[in-house]
Amino acid sequence: MNAFLRPELPSESGFPIARAGYPFILISVFVTAIAALAGWAWLTGLGLCASLFCFWFFRDPDRLIPADPEAMVSPADGKVIVAQRVDSHPYGDGPAFQISIFMSVFNVHVNRIPFDGTVREIRYQPGRFFNASLDKASKDNERNALLIETPSSVKFWTVQVAGLVARRIICRVREGDQVSRGVRFGIICFGSRLDLYLPEGFACSVKVGERVSAGTTTLGSLR
Repeated sequence: MNAFLRPELPSESGFPIARAGYPFILISVFVTAIAALAGWAWLTGLGLCASLFCFWFFRDPDRLIPADPEAMVSPADGKVIVAQRVDSHPYGDGPAFQISIFMSVFNVHVNRIPFDGTVREIRYQPGRFFNASLDKASKDNERNALLIETPSSVKFWTVQVAGLVARRIICRVREGDQVSRGVRFGIICFGSRLDLYLPEGFACSVKVGERVSAGTTTLGSLR
């Protein structure tokens, strides 16, 4: 039986909400209340649906991580759309192993650190807003990349990529921060993807089409 650990203290709320969602929730609730007071039934119904969607979209459930210290965990919920060796990537000249995870609007969008280490560099790149499931999104879309160095001096990139609907990338870590597996570090609002660029010989344990959960699913072993 696999053992799991808590990467963070459990939330006090029974239905945790990501902080980034508060403005969206408050605005939708406010508009719904005004519409109800004004007697606009159709707008009240629309506002109620929007409010419920925002509550659901910005859910931020607690997660357990694998106890295995060599297990690299998924940084996002969603579907694996790339899991292969590539000859080059936007953040280096040599080959790497790329894993890309597509997050639809139905997934939890809170992002988590995949492996213990130190944030050596943060590189933000403005760009377009193509559908995040397309390969060109990794190079053309707005994105925010973290270079993390593990205690054993292995370096890898974790890249938050905006999508067709997503228009806001939030990253809450800074260069020099010590980070731990499974700990929340950011969120992308309304559909997007996460790209990982790992050492060429990464022992991957997931395949294209597989559903993964941030913090809980093991992507492979990082030795």
